[in-house]
Amino acid sequence: MIALMFAGSALIWGSSFLFMKVALEGASFGQIAWSRAILGALVLAVFVAIGRHALPREPIVWLHFLVVGVTNCTIPHLLFAWAEQHVSSSLASIYNSFTPIATAIMVALVYRVERLGGQQVAGVVVGILGAVVVIAPWSVGALSGDLWGQLACLGAACSYGVAIGYTRTFISHRSLSGTSVAFMNIGMAALVMLVLTPIVAVGPVELSLPVVGSLLLLGGLGTGVAYIWNIGVLRAWGATASSTVTYLMPVVGIGLGVSLLGETLTWNEPLGAVLVLAGILLVQGKLRRRPKVSDTLSSAAG
Repeated sequence: MIALMFAGSALIWGSSFLFMKVALEGASFGQIAWSRAILGALVLAVFVAIGRHALPREPIVWLHFLVVGVTNCTIPHLLFAWAEQHVSSSLASIYNSFTPIATAIMVALVYRVERLGGQQVAGVVVGILGAVVVIAPWSVGALSGDLWGQLACLGAACSYGVAIGYTRTFISHRSLSGTSVAFMNIGMAALVMLVLTPIVAVGPVELSLPVVGSLLLLGGLGTGVAYIWNIGVLRAWGATASSTVTYLMPVVGIGLGVSLLGETLTWNEPLGAVLVLAGILLVQGKLRRRPKVSDTLSSAAG
């Protein structure tokens, strides 16, 4: 059962980049981010109600979740949806895999809750080199939409890193169920989106069946059910094993983008993805004889 939840999370989160690309055919990037937050919060609210999961009582905890909701959902969801107006879904999925590298940087340099050893530092350097290879600055002639789209994807991955580090520092030690944490995360993001409705959600839409289906799957599954599954995997397998979903997401994203949307990759993009993956393996200690378990590099959805 846990293995199926793991595979389902990888498939759903890897597919999210395809769903965003299809949804852009009839909705704006803001409407996409808005709908996935609202739908995800509604789905998670059902799980909270059925399981009678307690929500935090302290106001400061709600403020912490507000920060997490903005950095883990609002900002990256807007950035990825905007970016896919300019870059392929395959490329966006590659940049999403940079999240563990960004997390390692944040927890060591910003939050100071973990020190990076020599191998981890090497992993960060290799991961950053991989991102540079994907961007291919030697071929950039101007600040085009493609470049801005890539930088937006990179910014989204870094925002996930901020959120993961913040969660470990201010939330992980609290006695809340995983379902409650997921709901508070997405729920606070939904509240922010409701406030931003006149700015991000108002405008014309063309609701075809593929667009509606993509929005429902992106919100209900990708921002709702998959979070519950990921928490189940995390508790059963531990942080290091569960975070390997990061390795599968770009494989799913690239496979769907190439096979269903006819997207193509230039030589530097898969090479950069391999370097980022190598950096993740080094950061997580996967290339050591006796891996060190770390609970800071949980993956995030695209």
